[in-house]
Amino acid sequence: MRKVLPAILLLSSIGLAAKTEVFERLDEAANVMSEIMATPDKGIPQDLFDKANCVIVVPGMKKAALGIGGTYGKGFISCRKGAGWSAPAAMRVEGGSFGFQLGVSDTDVVMLVMNKNAKDKLLSSKFTLGAEGTVAAGPVGRSATAQTDAKMNAEILSWSRSKGLFAGIALTGATLRGDNDNNQELYGQKITPKEVIETAKAPTETNKFLGALRHHSPMEKK
Repeated sequence: MRKVLPAILLLSSIGLAAKTEVFERLDEAANVMSEIMATPDKGIPQDLFDKANCVIVVPGMKKAALGIGGTYGKGFISCRKGAGWSAPAAMRVEGGSFGFQLGVSDTDVVMLVMNKNAKDKLLSSKFTLGAEGTVAAGPVGRSATAQTDAKMNAEILSWSRSKGLFAGIALTGATLRGDNDNNQELYGQKITPKEVIETAKAPTETNKFLGALRHHSPMEKK
């Protein structure tokens, strides 16, 4: 019994640490959205945000040196549901050409999924940007009305923020897939992003993240 009890305590502490990491990342994602949208002249155009079907936020995405692969990040997706936003689902982003600064860097990434077609494909399985859906670097500023047709017709628009610089980036070749382990931490069971978006009830730990989305784009998606 003396040997079993320390083992149980160790496993419990590991589980608690994992849960804490997921919840901390949710709060970081909320901070990313709030900070970016707090400067409308240098952030995501409001009219694009209000038209988006879903938003994906990946705080602190990492990249290996010299731009040779190795990109990896964990974040969350939430989609419009009725007059609000759905419970967030955990996602992984891997690979692709990101155009970050040379060297190892932590970069916040935000993506807007602009139509139902891209949303459905993204939630159905592993999704490769530029293959299953067209992707473009998102415009920066208060309004997107003066931007090119190519950007306006893209299914997914993406931005990055690193070392204080916020700019559109084309995430061509990057893959997006559900993070079922982190979803289990959030919802208590193995659950896919599609199931989270469509049926899950948001736990209280997601309030800050969903609050940031509601504050900056409260409009019902038509």
